[in-house]
Amino acid sequence: MHFCFSGEYTPRSLNNIMENPATNRFEAAKKLVEAAGGKLISMYSTAADGPGVMVIFDVPDPSVAPAISGVVVAAGAMQNVKLVRLFTPDEIKVVRQHASKLKAAYTPPGG
Repeated sequence: MHFCFSGEYTPRSLNNIMENPATNRFEAAKKLVEAAGGKLISMYSTAADGPGVMVIFDVPDPSVAPAISGVVVAAGAMQNVKLVRLFTPDEIKVVRQHASKLKAAYTPPGG
């Protein structure tokens, strides 16, 4: 299952990165995701809400994704973190099929 982890570096993390600009955060993220039995798909730096990162990874067990996020936050590396489950086109096709079958069972407010 694919997930997108995004967040901003904490001031402490930014200071550490500035002190060692050659630091490889990709390798650190890859090591963590692989330790959880997953695969790092991609990683991007972001600047929209402050210096941060967006990491896309794939894990076979969805319960390890929040564990990965929790480890990073607990280490004080990131803040304002978001973890989003991503769906492949094939997975969305199945979701749409389920929704089509369930549609008749739902009554909206006022209906």
